[in-house]
Amino acid sequence: MRQTASLSKKLVRIGVSLLIVALLSIGLTLWVTWQLEGGAAAVNEAGRMRMQTWRLVSAVQAGLPRAELQGLLDQFDKSLTLLREGDPSRPLFVPWDAQAYERFAVVDSLWRGQRSQWLGEPAPPTQASLQTAGEFVDAIDRFVLAIEQHLSRLTAILNLFQFVMLALAIGGAVVMLYTGYQYVINPLAQLRQGLRKVESGDFAARIEVDTQDEFGQVAAGFNHMAATLQSLYEGLEFKVEAKTRRIEAQRARLEALYEVSAFLAQANSINELARGFAQRVRTLMKADAAAVRWSDEASQRYLMLASDCFPQDLVEEERSLLTGACACGNLRPDARTRVIPILSHDEAPVRRCARLGYESVVSVPIRLQQRLLGEFNLFFRSSVMLSADETELMDALASHLASALEGLRAAALEREAAVAEERALLARELHDSIAQSLAFLKIQVQLLRAAVQRGQAPHVQTALDELDTGLRESINDVRELLVHFRTRTNTDDIEQALQETLQKFRHQTGLPTHLQVDGNGLPLPSDVQVQVLHVLQEALSNVRKHAGATHVALEVVKGARWRFVVRDNGTGFDAHQSRGESHVGIKIMRERAERIGAEVRVASGPGQGTTVTLTLPPHPVTGASVATTGLDLAFLAGPAHGA
Repeated sequence: MRQTASLSKKLVRIGVSLLIVALLSIGLTLWVTWQLEGGAAAVNEAGRMRMQTWRLVSAVQAGLPRAELQGLLDQFDKSLTLLREGDPSRPLFVPWDAQAYERFAVVDSLWRGQRSQWLGEPAPPTQASLQTAGEFVDAIDRFVLAIEQHLSRLTAILNLFQFVMLALAIGGAVVMLYTGYQYVINPLAQLRQGLRKVESGDFAARIEVDTQDEFGQVAAGFNHMAATLQSLYEGLEFKVEAKTRRIEAQRARLEALYEVSAFLAQANSINELARGFAQRVRTLMKADAAAVRWSDEASQRYLMLASDCFPQDLVEEERSLLTGACACGNLRPDARTRVIPILSHDEAPVRRCARLGYESVVSVPIRLQQRLLGEFNLFFRSSVMLSADETELMDALASHLASALEGLRAAALEREAAVAEERALLARELHDSIAQSLAFLKIQVQLLRAAVQRGQAPHVQTALDELDTGLRESINDVRELLVHFRTRTNTDDIEQALQETLQKFRHQTGLPTHLQVDGNGLPLPSDVQVQVLHVLQEALSNVRKHAGATHVALEVVKGARWRFVVRDNGTGFDAHQSRGESHVGIKIMRERAERIGAEVRVASGPGQGTTVTLTLPPHPVTGASVATTGLDLAFLAGPAHGA
């Protein structure tokens, strides 16, 4: 780029140059005009001398006094002095040159020779005066002609200066227009064109910079701005593209994770879970084969739960794999997801994988709460490298698999615990009701046998009546027990179950019942509802067996502490004398209430009916739930089990 002056310096230089030329032209024009004015005044003065010459001739011929003649001569002297010295105030001065000097000298010489003649006595003759005056006037004419010739040259110079000034004015205008176009209009047009290109999205637009003036600096700034915008735009496009690819990859991973998680949540067996997991992960990672292995309780062997696209003979060989016998199933407690190059590994089982064409195997440990439960392997027939995102995805999938498998195990244990609880409940019910009735019937049979052997007919009849009553009670207990075990809650609201319970009670006894529900509270858990219903059913059973009531009411108060009240208008009893072990119903109700942390109170009196109140704690849980939770926690904290 050429080193040039700034635009302001250029304009100042051009302006100063034009100003100097204009001032010189004006100065020369003024000088020529001054010369012309002074020369014209000198011509006038010389012409006046010609007139004075003829006047002097007339005065001499007329015989005027010497004083008047002396005055005319003095005017001649003044005129010659004025022409010789000039008068700047008029202005008047002779444009002296060689010819003007020469001819003025002739005039001055003639005047000095003739001056005395004009004052001589006697006066010169007329013919001589006229001849002398004619010579003097001719000399003055020649002097005037010299001045006029000089003035004509000055006039030509003045005309030339005028033409030059006209040309300078035109040239100055052209120079100014060219300068404005070259240094202002054209750079502005280029800048405007560049701005339009940038506005249209062409960030590669540039302006040619060939000067270092203000517009050159603006153009350089524009180019820098355009380059910066282009860099930012290209960088932004690259960043957006990279971010889009990353988001798409994350979306694909999330979709895969969601799909596998959804499958794991729906699987119903360990075999289905492991096989489906192996198929989906192999497809997701584009692996050639996959295997899921589970550690035994002592972490001495790895059992193959499932595989996908794995050779069957190799599946049979590695169905139960000793820990450390191969790269697979050789995990340390702190192991992480890793890629094992098969061809460079020295283990014999790995060489078998190499003979099958596998080059790499990915080992992903399966952990649950820092416990190593197993691993799944992905086999590739080419070398593979896992990115950080893929490693994170594999770890997340392994964690989901561990949670799903443990969920199946926990569900199995929960079902086992539920069966055990049902059995224990059934055993308690049989022991508290039917077993006691059968023991009573056994005693009556022994009494009946003794009465028959002794021939005591009244005792035989009494024993038969007792047996009949006991059998009816046992049948009623069995029916009631069946009703209890068929009682289940399928809703968050216990009110429907209470209505069904009262309906069954009315069907059995024919007694009118009333249900009243007040207040608002959080729904009770379903297992707590079952225990509450059993307590209320036992209270209603006692009403049916012992109260002799004509009306039964059930009041429910919802709140932070739920309260259930069973009222009857029966015969009642002395509550202080009914706490013995013989009163089975109250004991059963209190045992059930204790399982959910509740409290049972019985208020009764002879002839005053009976009121049974069940009050729940703020956050009731059943003993079965506590036991099951404790069992699950103990199982999760213990060593891993095989499938």
